[in-house]
Amino acid sequence: MSPALQPHFDTVLARNPGEVEFHQAVAEVLGSLAPVVERHPEYVDQAIIERICEPERQLIFRVPWVDDQGQMQINRGFRVEFNSALGPYKGGLRFHPSVYLGIVKFLGFEQIFKNSLTGMPIGGGKGGSDFDPRGRSDAEIMRFCQSFMTELYRHLGEHTDVPAGDIGVGGREIGYLFGQYKRITNRYESGVLTGKGIAWGGSLVRTEATGYGTVMFAQSMLGAQGKDLDGRRVTVSGSGNVATYAIAKAQQLGADVVAFSDSSGYVVDEAGVDLALLREVKEVQRGRVADYVEQRPGARLVTSGSIWDVPTEVALPCATQNELDESDAKQLVVNGLLAVAEGANMPATPNAVALMREAGVLFGPGKAANAGGVATSALEMQQNASRDAWSFDYTEDRLQQIMTGIHDTCVATAEEYGAPGDYVLGANIAGFIKVADAMLALGVI
Repeated sequence: MSPALQPHFDTVLARNPGEVEFHQAVAEVLGSLAPVVERHPEYVDQAIIERICEPERQLIFRVPWVDDQGQMQINRGFRVEFNSALGPYKGGLRFHPSVYLGIVKFLGFEQIFKNSLTGMPIGGGKGGSDFDPRGRSDAEIMRFCQSFMTELYRHLGEHTDVPAGDIGVGGREIGYLFGQYKRITNRYESGVLTGKGIAWGGSLVRTEATGYGTVMFAQSMLGAQGKDLDGRRVTVSGSGNVATYAIAKAQQLGADVVAFSDSSGYVVDEAGVDLALLREVKEVQRGRVADYVEQRPGARLVTSGSIWDVPTEVALPCATQNELDESDAKQLVVNGLLAVAEGANMPATPNAVALMREAGVLFGPGKAANAGGVATSALEMQQNASRDAWSFDYTEDRLQQIMTGIHDTCVATAEEYGAPGDYVLGANIAGFIKVADAMLALGVI
């Protein structure tokens, strides 16, 4: 990190002790900004760095609910409204036991620049709870969501803050959350939440968008080198929504997807992943990857080591933060890795990213590669505002245009700042400058 930016990072460390994921996200962005502050000293003089690293609002609240045994349960809820220079706060809600303020702030900070890169008028925010929906009944999840929204609703609005889903928050949870918002406010304000069901204000392609967009970005990176995904060996970590639709789009483009995973292990299927079976296991049976292996001749389950031990040309980490470390990166490079597109948020550790970039691997950071989800959420907001509904093909075309635009912006910005082909630097600088210029225009707020 440049000497001009190090004091600002030291301030972040001092003001946010123990929030290691947030520290990592800030360091990754500030580490790219040295050439920017040299050209634009006003970003330092006007305290843009300090302001962009400090959330506009941080909400922490109690979420009481009653389980099926009649026992009172208490969880903690969060919403970090990070930056609204470009539009209303926009970012998902994550329900997972690992959620604490540092996770939410890391995700919200990333969301600022991801949303900026989409070109859509949306700011950055994130939220969630340490509630674990796994193993809970629908009735328990409904009661939790209603309690969560009973506190959060007063901070939301289609022109203020628009949450969506994330890990642990799918269509079922969004439905319960929206129902409670509607009940409390007595308004059918469909633009206040995205990821809704198609029948009640949702957008076609939103379910597929993050996974589809990640693969579109990978295809664009390869295309810039005169290559494509057709016939490439691909590994996808995870088996949730993002991973499932990344597999689907990669297969549509002719890739051979041979591995996927969950927290219990990973599956290698050399015949190519049977997407219909995977969706049946995960979405209908609500099973684990072992259940896929039991129903798929020739597939094998591995419960030790890492999915990144599987030889692959294109890696799509779609599970969670810091899942791909330096040793994984070394193995991937040895095995002939060509490209990585991050479907999850910050899934590769800093040392892993540095190693792959030094090895000449095309590396699409999450704030660029997985921006398709929030971009399509913004398209859902457009449809809600106009009381309209678009076709699948039209919406997917819009998503493709956005992802191609993000790729081209990253390329052009990296070249402008003397680092051709560096998608990390290009994404960080392009996302930052747009927000920083808006903050300057709005004055000291």
